Amino acid sequence: MRRPLSLLAFAAALPAIAATAQEPILLDEIVLSAGLTPLPADAYARAFSTVTADEIRDRGITTVQDALRALPGLSVNTSGAGLTQVRIRGAEANQTLILIDGVEAVGGADEYFLSGLDTDNIERIEVLRGPQSVFYGSNASAGVVNIITRRAPQGRSYGATVEVGNGGAASLSAGHRGERGGVQVILSTRDDLGYDLSGSGGDKDGLRRKTLSVTGDLAATEDLRLGLTLRRSAERIRQDDADSGAARPEDYIVDSDMIRDRDELQAGLWAEYGAADARLTHRLDWQQSVLRETQDADPEQRGETGKLKYRASLGLDGAASEARHLLNLLAEHQRDENTTAPGQSREMSSVALEFRAFLEGGVSLQAGLRHDANRVFDDFNSWNVALDWQIPDRPFRLHASAGTGLVNPSFFELYADQSFGSIAYRGNPDLRPERNRGFDIGVEAQLPGGRGSIDVTYFNETFQDEIDIVALPSQGPSLLFTYANQAGDSPREGVEVTARINASDRLSLSGSYTYLDAKNPDGSAEVRRPRHEAGLSATLAILDGRGTISGDLRHVSGNVDTRFFGDFGTGTLPAFTVANLAAGYDVTPNVRAVARISNLFDTDYSESWGYPAQGRTATVGLQARW
Repeated sequence: MRRPLSLLAFAAALPAIAATAQEPILLDEIVLSAGLTPLPADAYARAFSTVTADEIRDRGITTVQDALRALPGLSVNTSGAGLTQVRIRGAEANQTLILIDGVEAVGGADEYFLSGLDTDNIERIEVLRGPQSVFYGSNASAGVVNIITRRAPQGRSYGATVEVGNGGAASLSAGHRGERGGVQVILSTRDDLGYDLSGSGGDKDGLRRKTLSVTGDLAATEDLRLGLTLRRSAERIRQDDADSGAARPEDYIVDSDMIRDRDELQAGLWAEYGAADARLTHRLDWQQSVLRETQDADPEQRGETGKLKYRASLGLDGAASEARHLLNLLAEHQRDENTTAPGQSREMSSVALEFRAFLEGGVSLQAGLRHDANRVFDDFNSWNVALDWQIPDRPFRLHASAGTGLVNPSFFELYADQSFGSIAYRGNPDLRPERNRGFDIGVEAQLPGGRGSIDVTYFNETFQDEIDIVALPSQGPSLLFTYANQAGDSPREGVEVTARINASDRLSLSGSYTYLDAKNPDGSAEVRRPRHEAGLSATLAILDGRGTISGDLRHVSGNVDTRFFGDFGTGTLPAFTVANLAAGYDVTPNVRAVARISNLFDTDYSESWGYPAQGRTATVGLQARW
């Protein structure tokens, strides 16, 4: 605990340093995670989506996983409390890197399962689609989800929220920003009672989560800025067991009192050096992610990832912050440890180069190259290139990108020797990393009068050496599985459509649609990647703008999944359409009353075989900031 405590001591000193007020710098038009340095959104040539704090508020979204549902190119799948996976463009979930304020959400080179991540103090969520390994290395082969929390506004600020309905949630926040920096502290708790997954009238299966987060920045001198991010979460998940001998989906989950505890830590310190008009700037980052997890009386599982990163930015034709031609250099060292393989830590040293050019005629270019020197696996070179053209005097923007990515096998896939109920897993130390290459091309059309935009993007990606689960001869009563690289290519292609329309001064509409064709090398459909997914959202301002009413529709069809019971085959789940309704009203300029009904029509559906989704639920709450 020495490192987190030292971060808190640093944070505690910031308010004493941050004093007189000045106008804050607004970065609303910046996609912070789009490369090695911030990049204007209107010049970013790769496919991306953002969910802003205003959208989250108006739509009454309470968790990150719900905010990601129905975004173009994303498949969000839940199989019980605390087990939500995100897949981008038909890739596997562990090929999507999830960050919180730029720090990996999970330690130990594992996949991160979304659970009770609250949205109360999120500024925005950025989703970058397509290979991102040049910037983020392994596990960013299919894309990146970066969850960006709210920074302290100018002066002193406070906030509180409370919510009730099938449990409850609450948060407290306090911040201060002055001339030289700011600090924000957030405490939150959520007790989601959930529902009985087994459907047999047993105990509800939900989760309880408590989180402390601290972010701060300080101008130590005119040319040197320091910053920190610290986030600690403790979570208890109540869950049922599974019966692999079941004959029907409704009999697969059986009532049980299983308890899983998770403890997460994400921490980072950074320093930036360079005057505002400097052509060369420097940044040094130290990051650490730790995940501790226990189930019932089993031994604790622990994973840890540490990173040290150095970045230099050189403006080729002026200050790095304003240059039209920019060169970025990254040097990075990463170390992973996991109790799945005691004493078998792995390290990787990397160097990356990125070039950006903003040319005449509305053209922007981004290109990157990275070399990973891996101590355990073969070295790997990744690359990407992207081109964006805003056609002069025309309401059209063309964008295209291509690149490659890499995903190293997880410690569990390599060295597992564990059982979960009647299912046991054994690792395969001979696994090879998964590789990805892909491209996309799209066009964005601006609607007349600045009323919105419509974007249509085609993508095509191919995975090689994809890792799959393979059944082994059973030993005793348990079913035994291991992992193996598939021979041949795993192709994915599809179309992503995004629309945002301001129908009037009071009514805003947004919609998305994804068509996906994802196959294994043998031509069979990849599981948990719906063929069709569509979303529609409408928000209406009422009562002179003091209130809003928002509705969401999500449709999913063509979702193939494996049955881990009965014949252990695959089958297509029934299509479903789910509606949500939310409303908010500003009681005062600082206090807002909110209400939400999820699964408005109590639709009976499932995102994976044997795991029924939750029925209709309602919540009400208050949000206050001053």
